[in-house]
Amino acid sequence: MSFSRQIKIAPSILAADFANFGAECRAIEAQGADWVHVDVMDGHFVPNITFGPATCAAIRPHISGFMDVHLMIAPVDAYIEAFAEAGADLISAHLEAGPHIHRTLQAIRATGKKAGLAINPGTGIEAVAHLLDLVDMVCVMTVNPGFGGQKFIHSQLSKIRALRQMIGDRPIHIEIDGGVTVETAPLVVAAGADVLVAGSAVFKGGSVANPAPYGSNIAAIRRAAEAAR
Repeated sequence: MSFSRQIKIAPSILAADFANFGAECRAIEAQGADWVHVDVMDGHFVPNITFGPATCAAIRPHISGFMDVHLMIAPVDAYIEAFAEAGADLISAHLEAGPHIHRTLQAIRATGKKAGLAINPGTGIEAVAHLLDLVDMVCVMTVNPGFGGQKFIHSQLSKIRALRQMIGDRPIHIEIDGGVTVETAPLVVAAGADVLVAGSAVFKGGSVANPAPYGSNIAAIRRAAEAAR
């Protein structure tokens, strides 16, 4: 896939119907999702448990496009191979998840997958400068990781701006995860983001039986985001 800074909407299946993951993935793609975002949580690094490689492998055949797997787990390295084999296109690991993030990013790239670096709201971007040659994307958490439906943390906008300046013309995406809505999408895009993860804001009002609201929600977020360009 060639690099582009066009806005990409990546619905988080954390907000989908867990009993209908395959159908939900097909529905959001049919309704205009660019990527499918999979939030993996371990109940240790973050205070919630979601799913693992087996779930990713089960939904992969239902995703025709790009599968963006966000590992909110520690340790990370022992599981990279399993998520790569499960069909992830991009695997993100947290800067805070272990002492050797450089090695972790190397390990992700060694599987042939794209590598993402995620940073929590309380983490600065100084260390990111030393990792830019290993990343395809930096994911800025705009809520504290662990749960969907949280309120956007506005102090992260200055971090996004500084990160965009640091990246310069390198082909590195800036992804925003947390509290993305029609109201916050323009703020993060104006600051420099191009991949927007949205859970509740995409899935609200719709279902597998009635997926049209997914399309309306995705289109509304995209319009709001593109207007800020």
